Amino acid sequence: MVENIQDVMAIENTRQFRGVYHVLGGIISPIDGIGPSDLKIDNLEEKVKAGGISEIILALSTTMEGDTTNYYLFKRLNKYEIHITTLARGVAIGDELEYTDEITLGRAINNRNPYQQ
Repeated sequence: MVENIQDVMAIENTRQFRGVYHVLGGIISPIDGIGPSDLKIDNLEEKVKAGGISEIILALSTTMEGDTTNYYLFKRLNKYEIHITTLARGVAIGDELEYTDEITLGRAINNRNPYQQ
């Protein structure tokens, strides 16, 4: 599940995802007057209700609005028997730790992976 078509294109360019996309058409942003009813959330829930979906990947921007939308979607869809996951977050390749924000660095530490050669 993504915010817009540009996100679909970015994910497609990785050649790592082989699933179906659901484009929300935005994210929840009260400051901009965008609420849940302005997004294609009802359509997503109908697809989940119909069955055949085993996982939803919340692939939204790592902003306050993106996290708010992720939380809203999790609360709304968690009652169904599906896995709800989100993209991994952490320190980008080439970033200096001293310039990485506390939230990103904290999540990178908490979600660390085994070292692979």
